[in-house]
Amino acid sequence: MNTSQKFNTLFHINKQRIKNGTAPLYLRVYVNGTRSEISTPFRVAPEDWDIKQQRIKSGRKDALVVNVFLDEAKSKLNKIFVLSVTAGEVINAKKLRARFQGKEEEKPECKTIIDAFEYHNKKMEEKVKIGKITRKTLLRYQSTQKKLVIFMERQYKVDNMPLKDMRLSFITEFDHYLLTVEKLQANTAHKIIKIVKKIMNQAVALDWIPSNPFNQFKCSYKNPERIVLTQTEIDKLKNKELKIQRLEEVRDIFIFQCYTGFAYTDLYNFKRNDVVIGIDGDYWLSTYRQKTGTKENVPLLPVALEIIEKYKDHPDCVSKNKLLPVNSNYRYNAYLQELADLCGIDKKITTHIARHTFATTITLSNGVPIETVSKMLGHTRLATTQIYAKVLEDKVSQDMRVLKEKLNQQDEVQKEKKQIVS
Repeated sequence: MNTSQKFNTLFHINKQRIKNGTAPLYLRVYVNGTRSEISTPFRVAPEDWDIKQQRIKSGRKDALVVNVFLDEAKSKLNKIFVLSVTAGEVINAKKLRARFQGKEEEKPECKTIIDAFEYHNKKMEEKVKIGKITRKTLLRYQSTQKKLVIFMERQYKVDNMPLKDMRLSFITEFDHYLLTVEKLQANTAHKIIKIVKKIMNQAVALDWIPSNPFNQFKCSYKNPERIVLTQTEIDKLKNKELKIQRLEEVRDIFIFQCYTGFAYTDLYNFKRNDVVIGIDGDYWLSTYRQKTGTKENVPLLPVALEIIEKYKDHPDCVSKNKLLPVNSNYRYNAYLQELADLCGIDKKITTHIARHTFATTITLSNGVPIETVSKMLGHTRLATTQIYAKVLEDKVSQDMRVLKEKLNQQDEVQKEKKQIVS
């Protein structure tokens, strides 16, 4: 029991609201540095009020009735305070007033995990409208929210849960659900859980919960084996004679990606005037990545320039002011696999493989420093580029061959020195 809590009362009339010679009588309550006002049903003439005694002067009209009310009110408040303190409660003036008046205390609104998602997603929708983020990013959060609802209905027979009831076991069970029921890869499941953890951290920042119980759940990431095309496979695609126009267009655009490293979304949005003269006087392609908003500047190699020139008069490029006639992502990927089969390439080719290929086969394998590649890809961290940059075996073989030659030369020099000495 906390016996150090402080309580006091004060009766007073409000002279600012005198009407017809009388002012309203109030009871002011002080509790632990907090204050609250309680109105009484009485009005008192200022000359009838004894400020020091806090009572109506004896002999004045209604003195007995009002003074009895004041004594009973003070006694009732004192009793409520003592009972609250005895129960171990830390009380304030607002709570004391509510109990004195027999009203239900205002309970703080209990926010739910879906409340947190909807608050976040509404803010994201506003950012989508002004172009700060892509709709694709918003869809990831909306999809996570739907998965969470399905999980709660399956696991707990509810479609929502209060934030205050969230425990580490909740996110552990959600992870198990994603892996076993939805059969997602561990990397994909943990990307979803990272979104949930972010939403919970937002709830902490908004003072909806005191801490994030999911912070103890550690998300891991296993680097997948990245598929890239070898130079031989790139040449197969480049040199393949195609009689179907749609396949020829897709082949050319994919080769353009392989020699520039741009992602599909950025490639689709390029306009004709996005090609600029760089600091070296040559042609560059520059954009802010849709995914991250970071700048991506790439000098255009001859292969890429030839493809731009080839399609400058294409009807789609002219009518829509597009740099290249890029299909929808679905059609693009479908045609790419058809193209791979025609060229005898036994790999599942997608638009993003071109980005891996640029990082690995076109640049790093040809001696371009990883820092330069990272800058061209628009990465903010070198570690991100290292994920893309799988070093091919032929590059390792070339580097080791150079090392062997250097070591052999050193051995020859040592032998010649020994012969001279002997």
